[in-house]
Amino acid sequence: MLGGDYFEFDKYPIVQLLAVLHLSWYGFRVVNTIESETLNETEPTMLDATAVIGIAKIFRLLLAVICMIVAFDLLGLDPRGLIAVGSVSGAALAFASKDLVSNWFGGVMLYLDKPFKVGDWIRSPDREIEGTVEYIGWRITRIKTFDRRPLYVPNAMFNNITVQNPSRMTHRRINETIGVRYDDVEQVHDIVDAIRNYISGSDLIAQDQVIIVNFNGFGTSSLNILVYCMTKTIDWVTFHQHKETLLLDIAGIVESHGAEFAFPTQTIKMAVAEPEPEA
Repeated sequence: MLGGDYFEFDKYPIVQLLAVLHLSWYGFRVVNTIESETLNETEPTMLDATAVIGIAKIFRLLLAVICMIVAFDLLGLDPRGLIAVGSVSGAALAFASKDLVSNWFGGVMLYLDKPFKVGDWIRSPDREIEGTVEYIGWRITRIKTFDRRPLYVPNAMFNNITVQNPSRMTHRRINETIGVRYDDVEQVHDIVDAIRNYISGSDLIAQDQVIIVNFNGFGTSSLNILVYCMTKTIDWVTFHQHKETLLLDIAGIVESHGAEFAFPTQTIKMAVAEPEPEA
């Protein structure tokens, strides 16, 4: 009650507009707080960081649209005139900002399809794009390359290129060719069997995946043995440690059979000239 009369908000649209803006600001604060607390939680939740950020952006966008609609209604603007002006200016705006719109829809598809999320290592064989995803926005995605440089990629580009997500691999592959000398051809069969038995019993190798150890062909200066298998670990550093262990143990197997690794060699045959008959 103000001066014995009720304060009538209907007579003061500007007060109503301020109230709407205040409620919208409060809604933005609530969404930002929930987003921040969810991202800072140490325990895993049903939603990953990318999904939380995407849902928060959608809520903020809805709040902004609702605020604009209510504000236009409170200001008494004729929606028909607004539509007429919007239809003309909208066409020009859409033509001028087609890249912005395509990037926006590209960001929406990234949130819906989830080919990658924040923290994933991605790469593209079509473009020179490789690194860790740091941020997925409505217009661009920020990637930190392995030389620690930020890379900003428009979201629309992901609709036209192939993207690999090595972070979602289940194993890492070892694909090596071991070459021994031609002088050790008699030991090749035993070496292949020994390497196969060693890999089949190794705790570092995924036994439920394909394991191939076979004599694979005659090289230029070596007898080639194919070693193909998958490690259990997907961590990049640990993978190389396990691969090092595997290769050194294979080197020990070759040496234990009295064989040696081949290296490029050439054999030169020189013809000896026959002595000329005496006259």
